[in-house]
Amino acid sequence: MFIILPIIVIFIFLWIFYYNSLIGKRNQVTNAFSAIDVMLKKRFDLIPNLVEIVKQYTNYEQSTLTKIVELRTKAVSGSVTDTEKASLDAQLSSSVRGLMVNVENYPDLKANSNFNNLQTTWTESEEQIAAARRTYNAVVTDYNNAIMMFPGSLFAGMLSYKPIEVLATAEQERKNISAKELFNN
Repeated sequence: MFIILPIIVIFIFLWIFYYNSLIGKRNQVTNAFSAIDVMLKKRFDLIPNLVEIVKQYTNYEQSTLTKIVELRTKAVSGSVTDTEKASLDAQLSSSVRGLMVNVENYPDLKANSNFNNLQTTWTESEEQIAAARRTYNAVVTDYNNAIMMFPGSLFAGMLSYKPIEVLATAEQERKNISAKELFNN
């Protein structure tokens, strides 16, 4: 009896520790994704301003502007899943990068202080999104390690916890960017 009781108490404390640890790690993943969501919302709020300023100077990139507005509208609609939101984010980043490169063709626009301020804010926003993604991937990796390694894997199995995918860069965004090609398009 004196041997079994301490073993049961130790097992209960271990179970509580791992249970709380896994809950904490899952909540960190949710929190990190929410931080990305906040940054994306900030970016989506900047897009209408960017589009309006660029529209004042040119109709040259009308299809790009239309695509950006459509992607933004879809992303903020509230009816997209986290996976779809990540995909929209990648498409939007690519489109806006192309627009920013094409803006180089418009010296008056580049000299516009409103555009310069918006471009600076946009750059800061992109840096914050990148930092939030790195944080998300770090907490997802920590969570995945916790549920895959022994003895956490035993508790994760009982709680039906599944691994979560880290955010990855799309294959097309890994390619080297040719400024020459961007200016010729």
